[in-house]
Amino acid sequence: MEAVAENKTISGKANLEVFSSTLQELAAVDRNIVVVTSDSRGSGKLVPFGQRFPKQLVEIGIAEQNLVGVAAGLASAGKKAFAVSPACFLTARALEQIKNDVAYSDNPVKLIGISAGVSYGALGSTHHSLHDFAVLRAINNITIVAPADNYETAAAIKLAAAAGKPVYLRFGKKQMPDLPQESDQSFRFGKGRIIRDGDDVAFIATGETVYPALQAARKLEAENNIHAAVISMHTIKPLDYDLLALAAKKCRTIITVEEHSVYGGLGEACASFLLQNGIMKPFKITGIPDEYTVTGSQNEIFHHYGISEKGLADTALELMRKITGEL
Repeated sequence: MEAVAENKTISGKANLEVFSSTLQELAAVDRNIVVVTSDSRGSGKLVPFGQRFPKQLVEIGIAEQNLVGVAAGLASAGKKAFAVSPACFLTARALEQIKNDVAYSDNPVKLIGISAGVSYGALGSTHHSLHDFAVLRAINNITIVAPADNYETAAAIKLAAAAGKPVYLRFGKKQMPDLPQESDQSFRFGKGRIIRDGDDVAFIATGETVYPALQAARKLEAENNIHAAVISMHTIKPLDYDLLALAAKKCRTIITVEEHSVYGGLGEACASFLLQNGIMKPFKITGIPDEYTVTGSQNEIFHHYGISEKGLADTALELMRKITGEL
């Protein structure tokens, strides 16, 4: 694979670091907050939490099914249980427990999938979580959230702690900036954020793909005078259908972007809504195709599959050419 230089311009913290620090703030005033981990204190940035609140952390070991079962039991007893584990194992090995012990039993566990998507990079497909949106979308009674930046992460943790329903939050590993937004939009589950306005292309992205979508939008305006909107669709379920319909009405074409399989995730959720409501626009799902995933760093994998500034800009140009026949 072609080597790709890592982006060195990001000055924010990793969302996982913000998750840990925010959880510590909450736990300092709420002793009902309990963290259950599957040998994930280090990778989940939870060592400081365990040092400060040793009685509020339970280490299960590498036993994801037990992890979810214990968290569900704690939640049923009134604890605000955060179950922390690599996303690839949490949503595969413990899927039955998530379905039965958490969602169907209505236990308000906060499921934290860490090192999600292709964050594990060179460890390969066994450690990539490209299925989690798809499997969890099919289960009733669970909110699915992938914060894009440090601001969304802190807000999401606070909302999850207060939620009386199950929540799945998905985090990657790399540093992320706080993104701009077009107006003063408070963070709420089920309501996307307009990061950048535009009327030619709508990039509807989630999680760590929002930032490359923003880079692509800036590139398109600077080089091609194409005005691209960027929406952080941080909540996969429930989806912000009102904002999606507004973007489709305003923009000439739509591109969804996700660090997930092209099957069953954000893109198909958007396509289903648009088609069933008779909204027809040139549309492209950008994600990981149905193949043996290439191995490399997260940045290299993004570049390979067009989830990058250049790749997304090129996708937008191709769709615009089909519309105008001029570019």
